[in-house]
Amino acid sequence: MRQLLRYVAGLLLLLGNTAFSQNLEDLNDINVQIWNNFTKSFETQDYELFESLHTDDLIRVNGGDYTSIQGKTGYLDGYKKRWNSGKLNETISFRFLERISKDGMASERGIYKFTRSPGTENEKSYYGKFHVILKKIDKRWKILVDYDSTENKTINEASYSNAHSMIDFGKY
Repeated sequence: MRQLLRYVAGLLLLLGNTAFSQNLEDLNDINVQIWNNFTKSFETQDYELFESLHTDDLIRVNGGDYTSIQGKTGYLDGYKKRWNSGKLNETISFRFLERISKDGMASERGIYKFTRSPGTENEKSYYGKFHVILKKIDKRWKILVDYDSTENKTINEASYSNAHSMIDFGKY
C-alpha cells in the first residue's frame, strides 16, 4: 500500500509539473517574432516592422518617473516622427527576469538597455524594467500591453547584467 501511495504521489507531481511547465517552443517563437524584430526595428528605424509587433488595441504605459498611458496610435506616432529623419543611430537589447507562456498568452518581465550613438564617443545607454503581455493572433505573437519604468532611475547596467539572456530557457 505504501508503495502504491508513493507511486501515485510521484505521478501527480509529474503530471502537475507538466501542466504548468513552460512551452519552450513558444519562448523561442517569441524571441524570433517579437524580440529579434523589436531590436531590428530600432537598428533600422523600420516603423512598419515596429508597428507590426503590436496589437491594434495595444495599451502602452510608462511608469515611475515618466508616467503616461496611451493606445497604439499615440505611442507609435512618436516613433514614426523620431525615425522619419533617418539620422538616429540606436540599439535596444533585452534580458529577462521572468517568462511565462501558455495557451497563446505570455507575460515577460525584464530589463532593457537602450543605447544612442553606439560605438562612438557620444555613446549613451539608458536602462529600464519592462513587463509585456503578449497574445498570439493568427499564429503570430503580438504585444498587447507594454509597461516600462526606470524605477526612479534605479535600473542600471548591473540590473541588466544580472537578468537572464534571451536564450537562457533553463531559467524558466
